[in-house]
Amino acid sequence: MILIATKKSFFSISLYLYPYFCKLKFHVKIMKIFRIAALSCLLVLSLNSCKKEQETDWKVEIKNPAEKVEVTDISKEFYDVNVPLDQFKAKFPWFQGTVSDADFAKNRTNADEVKIYKEAISKIDQTKLQKELQDLFSHIKYYFPEFKTPKVYLFSSTLQMIQDPIFFDDKTNFLFIDVSGFMGNNNPNYKGLEGYFQKSMNPNNIVPKVSRIFAEQVVPFSPDHQKFIDLLVYNGKVMLLQEAFLPETPDYLKMDYDKKQYDWSVANEANIYNYFVENNLIFGDDHRLVDRFINPGPFSKFYTEIDNESSPMVGVYIGWQICKEYLKKNPETKLVDFLKMDATEVFNKAGYKPKLEE
Repeated sequence: MILIATKKSFFSISLYLYPYFCKLKFHVKIMKIFRIAALSCLLVLSLNSCKKEQETDWKVEIKNPAEKVEVTDISKEFYDVNVPLDQFKAKFPWFQGTVSDADFAKNRTNADEVKIYKEAISKIDQTKLQKELQDLFSHIKYYFPEFKTPKVYLFSSTLQMIQDPIFFDDKTNFLFIDVSGFMGNNNPNYKGLEGYFQKSMNPNNIVPKVSRIFAEQVVPFSPDHQKFIDLLVYNGKVMLLQEAFLPETPDYLKMDYDKKQYDWSVANEANIYNYFVENNLIFGDDHRLVDRFINPGPFSKFYTEIDNESSPMVGVYIGWQICKEYLKKNPETKLVDFLKMDATEVFNKAGYKPKLEE
């Protein structure tokens, strides 16, 4: 839970925007695990992670790029007092919600809000962001030709929505990005927010997070299938799509990891999987496994003395490797068909067995 104390911003919690944040699926992710290894293995760690990064086969030639991305900074116009309020409301009729005109107008000159917005937007290279989104959307269209480029809106929630800073409304095909959620790890404005969460609150996390939003739109998710293997493979499929959508982006960013956390998961892949197998977790249905190995957190929970040294969301990482192994052994499988496959079938046919180092 965010402990940041902020002055209530009527504009940033408009009834149009807030419900979409509430509906967002906070689907799986993992962090930290155990590895009893000497510091001398750091070089091996680095080499292993580089090897993983080079295994991708997702680089493709884009002949039919997506429609040009239009990025609009709503807050820039909102805080510009030279823009008449009626003009702003006419341009963005859905943004005010049920907030009164008086309160809406008052927030335009709120010094605290303006300060946060200006700092947040200054962190983002909008030209670079537009280019990266264009590349992302073109890759999505390559695999899913029916994809339509969304209208992209930047805005500042003045820290009130930073735990879910990106959301997509499929009815309008609008993509919203809260710039106050990407001011950088250890930013003074984030005081009180868990440190592990801040690791993915940098400008270079925006596009990977957007890729996950659209990957989740494509991968079927059934609440009736909640065994650990179902969650592993579901998240693995999402990660696989992110890899296809962003072939040039470092894998650690797709995982919402920092580089050290990613390296740890790579180096401990076999140990993590072996732990799952030896403790009969793969086909388990204990709901606590989600919190232990899927959801974001400071580390993964093996209930050992090594927990604090582990990376979080290791279940997501293992699920990703299972899916990659399946496609490696079954290259004839079409991506669209693979996404529909049952998790147990994927697991059985993948024959995933990472080797423990001797």
